[in-house]
Amino acid sequence: MGVLQRVFERKPIGPEADHGLGRTLTVADLVTLGIGATVGAGLFSLTGIAAADFAGPAVVISFAIAAVGCALTGLCYSELAGMIPSSGSAYAYAYAALGEVVAWIIGWDLLMEYAIGAGTVASSWSSYVRSLLHGWGWDLPHWFTAVPSAGGLIDLPAAAIIVMLSLLLIAGIRESTRVNAIFVVLKVAVVLVVTGLGAFYVNPANYHPFVPDNTGQFGSFGWSGVLRGAGVVFFAYLGFDAVSTTAAEAEEPQRSVPIGILGSLVICTLLYMAFAVVLTGMVNYQKMHGDAAPVATAIERTPFLWLQVTVKLGVILGFTSVLLVGLLGQARVMFAMARDGMLPAVLGRLHPGRKTPWVAHLTMMGLTVLLAGFVPVEALSKLTSVGTLLAFAIVCGGVLVLRVREPERPRPFRVPWSPFVPALGIVTCLGMMVFLPWQTWLRLGGWLALGLVAYGLYSHRRATSVRAAAANQGPGAS
Repeated sequence: MGVLQRVFERKPIGPEADHGLGRTLTVADLVTLGIGATVGAGLFSLTGIAAADFAGPAVVISFAIAAVGCALTGLCYSELAGMIPSSGSAYAYAYAALGEVVAWIIGWDLLMEYAIGAGTVASSWSSYVRSLLHGWGWDLPHWFTAVPSAGGLIDLPAAAIIVMLSLLLIAGIRESTRVNAIFVVLKVAVVLVVTGLGAFYVNPANYHPFVPDNTGQFGSFGWSGVLRGAGVVFFAYLGFDAVSTTAAEAEEPQRSVPIGILGSLVICTLLYMAFAVVLTGMVNYQKMHGDAAPVATAIERTPFLWLQVTVKLGVILGFTSVLLVGLLGQARVMFAMARDGMLPAVLGRLHPGRKTPWVAHLTMMGLTVLLAGFVPVEALSKLTSVGTLLAFAIVCGGVLVLRVREPERPRPFRVPWSPFVPALGIVTCLGMMVFLPWQTWLRLGGWLALGLVAYGLYSHRRATSVRAAAANQGPGAS
């Protein structure tokens, strides 16, 4: 009996798969979800950081390298999403291809990635909202707009946006995707306006040298800096993972999920590279060092002062949609793990009317509210892990494993030039991990060690019980 067959016996594929999640998402919904999760404030911040600290104007090449790595991984995601149209993303794929232990590691890591990411985005959202209101002459009281370490009681705006978006997600997937689509249209329009107008104020001298000489330190400019910059900006592309978490709610997932993943990747890559070209042409990369708002500095080169407000609105819209899709994906991963017995069963409950994993949403809402409301954003940003790159490498490996173990399994979408493309995806992801600072590896190791303890003490035993119960109920039991 094949690996996937055993998985499918307890996870039926069809309208009732995943315990009743409704299949309502169209191709357009999935593409906008991918864009919503990918084009965020990282566009306005990571571009300047990577250019100033690592790559100079060659940050455009960094974005291209990162895009290639994402495309290789996206192709592998697409094949597995077509074979396993189930919620859970890389967790579900790892379970099918590599077994329970690897699946637990990936699921545990994704929970942290999504939670820390949501807390960071909400904190930054609050900061930009306060800045925008300050520009309009309205200052919010410090005590409920700052974390305790900054002299406040709670960052209430950050907590409030998490609560509002979580309630929207509980209300229904269709309602959530419609709101996300509005945000996506507005923020892409802002990016296009800023890029289009900024192109008229580019100084070609700022592109020389295009690849600045290495300072003598590995990763500080030169080609090693370009590669390190690729590892940094890679995290700006991670939204397509959230698309795969909604496979159980997509119409014709074998077709729509691959299109959603690859379509959003193409659109976002073009936006990122165009924006990077314009930004580094308007402002010399050396002047971006230590600049918290390089885009605002670039806008000062133009006579359009109204663009500063436009950029802030674009960033706020970007943060909102990134947070919305992040919270959506986070709950789907938790739901899938609870369904498999890795987490308490209560986290796998669906709302009887809305068909959404409401307990998972409320649980992650509480956790992210604590992070965003009480932990400084500087501390949250330092918790970003290399684990997502590890998850991507494992997904690419899963394609290779299942091509050998389950060659007869229908594949609505097939990765071209296999095994070359999956192998290159593994090498690319692991290569970018190598170029990241050692502190991120240390944090990843600590979190995974904690996860393995939790797995040994609880998750393995409960997952075994769930499998035994499903086997007693016969094939198709969920």
